[in-house]
Amino acid sequence: MSQLLKTYTNLTPNSPRSSVSDALRAIADDAAPALLAVKMMGRTPAGSRVISLPQNLSALLAIATTLRSNPNSSNEALKCIANTLLLSESSRVTWISKDIGGGEASVEMLERSSGAEELFLASRILFLCTASASSSAKFIQDLVETKRPGNGTIIDIIGTKIDVLLNSILFGAKMSREAMTDLLKFTFNLLVHYPKTVECESQNPTSDTDSQKVMGDFWSQKLDGVLPPLLRVFNSLPLTSPNPLTSPLTHAIHSLITIPLSPSLRNVWFGKYSSNSQSSTNSKSSPSTSSNSSPVGSNKFQLPGTSNRCESPTKETKVGALDRALSSVLAAGRRSLSRSSSPMPSSPAMDTVLHAYDLLDVSLNYFLPGNVDTDHASVRELCKKEGENSLDDLMSPLVLLLTRFCLADEGVRTRLREWLVPSDLDRTRPLEGRSDMLGRCLRLLGSVYHARLKDAVGEMLFAMCDSDATTLSSHFGYGNVAGFLFHKGIVNAPQGSSSSTTNMASGGAAINPITGTVERQSTPIQMTEEEKEREVEKLFTLFDRLEKTGAMPASQNPIRKAIHEGKLG
Repeated sequence: MSQLLKTYTNLTPNSPRSSVSDALRAIADDAAPALLAVKMMGRTPAGSRVISLPQNLSALLAIATTLRSNPNSSNEALKCIANTLLLSESSRVTWISKDIGGGEASVEMLERSSGAEELFLASRILFLCTASASSSAKFIQDLVETKRPGNGTIIDIIGTKIDVLLNSILFGAKMSREAMTDLLKFTFNLLVHYPKTVECESQNPTSDTDSQKVMGDFWSQKLDGVLPPLLRVFNSLPLTSPNPLTSPLTHAIHSLITIPLSPSLRNVWFGKYSSNSQSSTNSKSSPSTSSNSSPVGSNKFQLPGTSNRCESPTKETKVGALDRALSSVLAAGRRSLSRSSSPMPSSPAMDTVLHAYDLLDVSLNYFLPGNVDTDHASVRELCKKEGENSLDDLMSPLVLLLTRFCLADEGVRTRLREWLVPSDLDRTRPLEGRSDMLGRCLRLLGSVYHARLKDAVGEMLFAMCDSDATTLSSHFGYGNVAGFLFHKGIVNAPQGSSSSTTNMASGGAAINPITGTVERQSTPIQMTEEEKEREVEKLFTLFDRLEKTGAMPASQNPIRKAIHEGKLG
């Protein structure tokens, strides 16, 4: 390092061009290891405080910008900045200040970057800078509302980069999943915080504009453009195995639940499967029929331990949830072979509802295999093994997404009911004991350890049944949903029936309203007159003993009453 400094200081205006070039090349070559040392020191709170000084952040930004042609050195400088922003919250305000100009520089890095590592670092910096609405409200507002020449707003840039990274993930590029994860985290921050910082249209009639804004209650149309690329990620991202709910898919779900299902966005959400679409009526019978447009072909993959959509022996064999998931991935891979780096068009064949349903089905099957009790210790151990705190954190957002689908669209409610409780459902045995999605959902309603997921599943089933307690009880049995209804303030068993209530099984047998299973016909006991007399004598002797011991007053003896009333000869 001392030799490098000596060489640089010896340069004069009369130095040969070759000497200047050699000195600058040596500086660039030594920059990466020097920045690596800075990064290591910046991993401690004391070191990050030093780096967070304005002059040091400015120096690192200058290095990252100047050495752009040397990715190793430029990325090391960005890593130093990212580590500092992570450990020092005050440095985030300093970074986006006008004096440093780091916020605008980060957007430019995101815009011009094409490699996964550069996109990861730019996204990580922007994610950290927008983590707090109180300290970055003005920055977030400027991000969304500023139009950049040739590339539109930050929403347009995000959409382009999401498609680029999705393409990279499909090809297995290194760091592409990590980059997508942080880009989606940054997107989530914008979707949550921007509607809180500006005047926006209320999406909830009961929300109070004077009170603190809640996520999802307010929305700005300036954010609409992010929905199509998010749906492409959700529907086309290759699933991990055996647990499909991993990043970046979980972060895509987090972003999606912030976006309203307003009339202007409904066709984007559901496409031809919307209840407003004429073709949606052809997709309401079952997942197998609604997914015929996807290239499932003859794939015969089946997740171990899974069954068909329902366990009714009369049903034809259906394509399993994992089959459709694998097929969508294979189809996305085939499309990517002929796809350029330009943003991918929104596919009208995407069935987001079906994909979300299958994703929940496969996830529940993994964490709650067979008909295991939802509160069994093995379930919590499996969560820890997967690096998750609980099923509440992992699955509740996906269940919430399906709930919002049901609340927004009648066609979705009809489809989900026919998938979960079809008309030919086998109701000869307890519904809560089934080893399919229906059984797992009903067992979750009685869970103690997964309180938030229990409530989320209850709300999903309630929304699926038109938010009607009678319909809910008729489909699932009042005994299975009584606890959920009680917590909603419905303390009495629903009376009567609605138009969508089915009180008869497909075979014509009556359904027990408490259990949701078929009523078993009780066969009368055939007895001769002599046998009846002997049974009456036994009962008389029994009740007589109770009288003599004082356990029963004579006036309450049913046999004596029957004799006095002439019912017994």
